[in-house]
Amino acid sequence: MGSGEKLIATNRKARHEFHIIERFEAGIVLHGTEVKSLRNGKASFTDSYAEVRSGELFLRGVRISPYEQGNIYNHDPDRARKLLMHKSEIVRLGSQTAEKGLTLVPLRMYFKNGKAKVELGLCRGKHKGDKRETLRERVAERETDRYLKDLKHR
Repeated sequence: MGSGEKLIATNRKARHEFHIIERFEAGIVLHGTEVKSLRNGKASFTDSYAEVRSGELFLRGVRISPYEQGNIYNHDPDRARKLLMHKSEIVRLGSQTAEKGLTLVPLRMYFKNGKAKVELGLCRGKHKGDKRETLRERVAERETDRYLKDLKHR
């Protein structure tokens, strides 16, 4: 994370389920009390993805819980949210997801200079064996770190 960024939420499951090929930053169009709810960290990425529809990019499946003090002005927590990117990037992402069977997955959401941003990953789904291999690598790395730490403290 760079300076001036405040993390809201991360999609930890995405790194397990997908190979991340490329990362992109996009702005989010928010309504009413959604910003206050995000400042309280009330975002969930369960089964979320981004899609290109008629030349525009939308984030679907992200739940931003209603703001507690929002009364009748609260937003729909499960609505599709428009993402802001350059037109050329949206066209390129649309063609890559349509042709190559890739998916746009939100990886994390954060505030950057007061603006809500989402980091999207252009991803390819992992197979069962790939997931196991990733898990094995993580366990081996953890054991190595533990061993080196143990040697250091002797």
